[in-house]
Formats: sequence, C-alpha cells, structure tokens
Amino acid sequence: MAIVNSIFTWYMKKRIHQIELFIKYPLDVQEEWLHSLISSAANTEWGKKYDYRSILTISQFKERVPIQNYDTLKPYIERMLKGEQNILWPSDIKWFAKSSGTTSDRSKFIPVSAEALEECHFKGGKDMISIYCNNQPQTQMFTGKGLVLGGSHQINQLCQDIHCGDLSAVLIKNLPMWAEYYRTPDISIALMDNYEEKMDRMAEATIKENVTNISGVPTWTIVLAKKVLEITGKKNLLEVWPNLELYFHGAVNFAPYREQFKELIPSPDMYYLETYNASEGFFGIQDQDNSEELLLMLDYGIFYEFLPIENLDDENPQTLTLEQVQLHKNYAIIISTNAGLWRYMIGDTIQFTSLSPFRIKITGRTKHFINAFGEELIIDNAENALIKACAITEAKIKDYTACPIYFKGEEAGGHEWIIEFEQQPNNFEQFIDVMDQTLREINSDYDAKRFKDMALRRPKVHNAPADTFYNWLKSRGKLGGQHKVPRLANDRQYVDEILELL
Repeated sequence: MAIVNSIFTWYMKKRIHQIELFIKYPLDVQEEWLHSLISSAANTEWGKKYDYRSILTISQFKERVPIQNYDTLKPYIERMLKGEQNILWPSDIKWFAKSSGTTSDRSKFIPVSAEALEECHFKGGKDMISIYCNNQPQTQMFTGKGLVLGGSHQINQLCQDIHCGDLSAVLIKNLPMWAEYYRTPDISIALMDNYEEKMDRMAEATIKENVTNISGVPTWTIVLAKKVLEITGKKNLLEVWPNLELYFHGAVNFAPYREQFKELIPSPDMYYLETYNASEGFFGIQDQDNSEELLLMLDYGIFYEFLPIENLDDENPQTLTLEQVQLHKNYAIIISTNAGLWRYMIGDTIQFTSLSPFRIKITGRTKHFINAFGEELIIDNAENALIKACAITEAKIKDYTACPIYFKGEEAGGHEWIIEFEQQPNNFEQFIDVMDQTLREINSDYDAKRFKDMALRRPKVHNAPADTFYNWLKSRGKLGGQHKVPRLANDRQYVDEILELL
C-alpha cells in the first residue's frame, strides 16, 4: 500500500500547476469559460431565446439574460425531468441533484450534466486531495480508506434514463471504480434512506476498516462518531482508527464544532480541510494551513458574478465581475454553469478576504438573516458572537436558530434564540450577555437598535434539551446530511415549530 500511496500522492500533486495558472490569470480564465459556455449552449432552446450566437462580451451577456432563481428556471427544469433535452444545456441531462426546497416547493431538482460531474464536482473532489497532498507531502491517506457520509436519498428513477437523488448520492453512483475501492462503507449502506438505521450500519461497517480520512457535514459526523465510540467502548476515534489524519468538511461553519472534534480526535496533527460544494457546483477549497479562507475555484465550468447584498431588491440589479469586487463586502453569488444554470442566484452570500488570489468566506444566505428592525444580522455575525460566548463560558453548541420578536404594545422588539448545547455554559446569563455584547461590537446596525433597548431588547434565549433539533428535523422528514438547521430567519415559522417541542 505504501507504493500505491506514493503513486496517488504524486499524481494528485500534478494538478497544482493548473491551479497556479488560474490563480495567476483569473480574469482571462473566467472570460474564456463564459465564451465556452455561451458557445456550447447557442443551439439550445435557452440559447436561441437569448440569441447566444450574437453575444460577444460579458456586458452583452449581463444585459441580455436576466438574473434567475429556481422559480424562474422551474418550467424548463420540469420539462427536463420528463426527459426533454437540449433545453438549457446541449448534452443529455440524465441526473438531477435533489436539494432542500424554496418557499413554494418542498424540493429543488438541480440539473447535473456529464460535464458538471467531470469538470466541476469530480474535479473539485480531486483538487481537495491534490491541495492536501501538496500541503502535506508525507501523507499516508491512500494506505487506507475514506469514510464518506453520503446522502439519505436512494437514487429515484423519474422516467426512462432520468434519475434524481441528493448530490452525494448522485456522485457516489457515478464514481469511477478506483474511487469506490478507497471509499467506505459499501454503497448499499452509504445511500440508505433511514438515517437512524444508517448511522448504526455505518458504524458497524467501518470500525474494522483502516480509515485515514473522513468526509461529511460536522453535525452528522459527530453523530456517527458517538455511535462508533458507543459500539467500540473506545474513548476517542484515534483508538478506533489510529491512522486517521484528515477530515473534509463543509455545508456549515466549522468553528462552533472545532472543540468537539478536538475531543473526538485528540491529535495536534489532525488536518481539517473545508470545501464549498453545493448541488449547483463546487466553488471553493481551503488551500492554506490554519486559515478559514477558501480559494475560489475558477476553472470548473462556472462563470461568476457577484451582487452587492444592499442591491438585492433592486428592480434591475447590477452585478460585478471579479475585477470589480471589494474586500469584506457582502455579495450574493450568481453563477452560469456547464449544467445550464444561467445567471442563477444560488442563495449564498460571501465576502472576499483576498483579491490576489481570490479567496472567500461564506457569510450566510440571502434569505437566512434577521432584518425585522433594520439590524441586518447575518449568519457570520451570529456565529462570531456565539464562538466568543462559548469561549468565555466554556460552552459547546450543537445547534441553534433565531428569529425576531415583534413589537407588542409598548415593548421593544427583540431576537429569540433556541440553542442546544453539547456542553452547557458555566454561566447561562453571562453567555447571553457576551453574545449580545459581541453582536453590538461587530454589527453597528444591531448596536444602534440596542441603544437603551429602544428598538431591540436583550436577546431571549431558550436552553433547549438534548436532541431538540434532531427531533424537529425528524418530525419534518428532514433527517440527513443535506438538511441543515436554518440558523436565522426573518419570520417566526421555525422557532414557533421548535418551541412546541420544548
């Protein structure tokens, strides 16, 4: 296995030269990709509608094609789900990634073309390994297997040759044979629907394997880890998998979970690598040690635009391209892809932390924020405040959500939080005070509204019992790695539903 490990490590590091090229020439690479996408789709129904053959510049593309969301593309996607082809993209679309829905739909079905699989998702998967091998040349990860927490939806056949499942299920079903050999558990377990049974089966199937790396959402990885320790009677994961060296994570901010992972994997040499992968595409990879920034991957068949968050509700919002963005400003991401998503707003917000190369951090969602009183509280604010409150009160958070408390009579408004702790704070009232004060320090709008409790009073925080969020997700049929607890909401729907369980 040592020889195989050396060969794989060498092969993966070859990609670094290509990554360095798009780092050096980012604008050229992005412009080339846009022209390639437009040229490829010129004869599709969409391409003919917007006369792609006559589009010669980025500005023409932006002027001619309106910004899209799932609802505006839904009529086209519904036809594709029934087997129609050459609608949004020229190659046959046979796979759809099923993801959490919009306000009008329980689920979204995102087209996944063969090009998106190979040039985006699989390329991103290879690149995260390439970057790791380049940063850690002594890695032994290929001497064992990677434990992958796949999705909770079996592949469903919608009609002849048309299939859907959550993204991880689609990727697992299309993996090359060599990749399957290095993955655990067996695909029959990895794609199980029943997530509770799945955790048991995954733990039992992997405890005897030589697991060197793990990939998965932090919340569900912790659930699996505890199940493994329960079955084996071990104190930590290194006693089960002594060669464990790497954890790939994404989908949620890792910072609130970092201390829990240090207890589960008590090694100073354990490497944590964050990725930014969604049903719509693979966007970013952490390329530096000890950094929470993500390198924006520019040669995956995706053309990027960025919409300043303050212009989100404009009638004709003007987007920016890479040469126009600024540091530390919130932008909504707009993408055009090699799966036929054209000027598509994915719903995430980011900030640029570096412009050479282009590195980003995820700050939240375009719809997951609280702005009931002009406070403009985003997820990044909330999680920074929670991290500081946890550090001071020695707490560990498992999950949380928050929403507004609306004005009532003479009472000011406020924010209502439900927090489930993995480890209780040593002083709950101090936890609330630190969180509140930190929000005031990092968000001037929040601070202004909190002045003398005139518009916002001190946060109301519920200390939720264990498994509150698990039970809530289960009651909604939302167990699984692709389902996440909504952190912030501008209405009370989620909080009121959870309060009924307390």
